Amino acid sequence: MGRNRSFDEADVISRASAAFLRAGYEGTSVEELVEATGLHRGSLYQAFGSKRGLYVACLRGALDTRPGDETTTDLVLVSLLELAPRDDEVRGLLRDHLAREAITPDHLGARLLARALISPQED
Repeated sequence: MGRNRSFDEADVISRASAAFLRAGYEGTSVEELVEATGLHRGSLYQAFGSKRGLYVACLRGALDTRPGDETTTDLVLVSLLELAPRDDEVRGLLRDHLAREAITPDHLGARLLARALISPQED
């Protein structure tokens, strides 16, 4: 029998989301996730299965709780650029979200441009 979780899953997802937003999915290492969340590597894998599993939990959480938020849009952009081309589950989540929220390519492009032009000091 496994041990009970001794961490706040919503807090871990929030911290991991921030890490993914700083460097993207591919640019965020498991070590950076360990540092950002305060969990041990084994706890992250036990709770989420993989780095991808943690990312999908972050994406699902954002889509479910803050669908119109800029942070959610930023996770959508990371997902579109890095995971959707090769991940059916992520592609389906994004397809549903974009249709439900009526998000246009113009909106995504404007957010991508704004995000690219923000200096680290402004963030």
